[in-house]
Amino acid sequence: MDLSEINLQTYVSYDISNVLTIKGKNGFRVTLVYEDGSRKVRQHAGYGKKAEANKARNQVIGQLHTGNYIVYPNIKIGEFLEFWLEHVMRPEPSFTANSYHTYRNCIRNHITPQLGNLKLVTLNQGHLHKLYRNLAEKYISIPKLAKTILNTSMQYALKKHLIAANPCKDVHLPKNVSKTSFHTIEVEETETYTLEQVKKLMDASKGSKIHMQIMFALLMGLRRSEIHGVKYSDIDFAHRKLKIQRQLGEDLHADPETIPVNMKSKQEIRTKTYSSTRELDIPDYVFQEILEERKRYERNRSRRQSGKWVFQDLGYVCCSSYGRPRSKGYYYVHYKKLIEKAGLPYIPFHNLRHTYATLLMKNNINQKAVAVAMGHAKSIITVDTYTDMQAIIEDCDVEIQEVIREIHPYDSMDTKMLKEMFQEEISIPREPQSAEEDSSGSKCYDYSDVKEMDDIHEWYLEEGQ
Repeated sequence: MDLSEINLQTYVSYDISNVLTIKGKNGFRVTLVYEDGSRKVRQHAGYGKKAEANKARNQVIGQLHTGNYIVYPNIKIGEFLEFWLEHVMRPEPSFTANSYHTYRNCIRNHITPQLGNLKLVTLNQGHLHKLYRNLAEKYISIPKLAKTILNTSMQYALKKHLIAANPCKDVHLPKNVSKTSFHTIEVEETETYTLEQVKKLMDASKGSKIHMQIMFALLMGLRRSEIHGVKYSDIDFAHRKLKIQRQLGEDLHADPETIPVNMKSKQEIRTKTYSSTRELDIPDYVFQEILEERKRYERNRSRRQSGKWVFQDLGYVCCSSYGRPRSKGYYYVHYKKLIEKAGLPYIPFHNLRHTYATLLMKNNINQKAVAVAMGHAKSIITVDTYTDMQAIIEDCDVEIQEVIREIHPYDSMDTKMLKEMFQEEISIPREPQSAEEDSSGSKCYDYSDVKEMDDIHEWYLEEGQ
């Protein structure tokens, strides 16, 4: 059944025939009239005796009167969920591409294989309990996601009179599935780097093609998609602040015909949540590297004004030598090489952001302050063994100068005060100038030309963990 062609309007009136003979049996017909004047006739037949048909007719009259009459009783759960995802959820402006792909994978890989061939009207609590129990034996987060999808989709089905009652009501996940009353981001310390490992990675990244990405993740806690969306226009150079106000990714609502080749995953979209739009103070070390990156940007813009590949002045900090934004998987090969160069155990790039949170929390920075800085103002961040000792407090004006001082691999500093993200001023002693410094006190590096690279692969990491 093609659900996109059925009429899901609420019927405004109806007419029901008397019992009559249909193909040698007893039955009756129901005619539904919708708001737009269209009609649908549904036939109830196959009753051996007229009394049976009359009994069924009276039941249908009661259903019509209370609004519980099921117009389409033969819809299967699998086809309904596909319809709901594509025609109900996807058009919603607030529904992102990441959410769409996550929902679709859960429906196709976990829900439909178990429930897809059942008729929607036959779905009951027993089916749901079995589904959640089976998923809980193999997965941690999938049962919660499946429950969210089914709860929401069944509410829609009930509203559209596709089911008579919501089977998800009062159905709970198995006890072995952890339940949280508040959005909690759980960070495994064993999957993050220690302070010494952070220093090694920073040293190894100097001069690499992803040095800026590494710094934004490790020293400011930015998401990968946020890093690729940072523009020079987002930077207040006078006050050394960075406004996070976009990310790069797939725009679920964009017209595919208007998207340039190889730009599907490089569209400017809103931040993940409202809390993700935030303003952060830029540490001095990061600020100095932004200035160096800007010099390279200007050089590339000057020398690529003509020819086959013209510089695209889009203003991205992390871009190719032609000004194009970096692809979703660009960092991957370079990141693996850096890890090997530094002699570090591999952790996903997203865990650099978790490393940032871990280092702050292990130094007694309260959870709320860390959550706000990372764009999770309404979340609790826990770091396994450090959970119990971290209290949520209202005062975010905490000093983290010792942490910042240790994290940042300063070889030299100017005499200006370093402002950390919560407005505390940190005094950093001046080290002697080295032969590598210029007259301004900034260290000079020899950077190789940055070349454009095609997407390596689609690397999906669920954010907001």
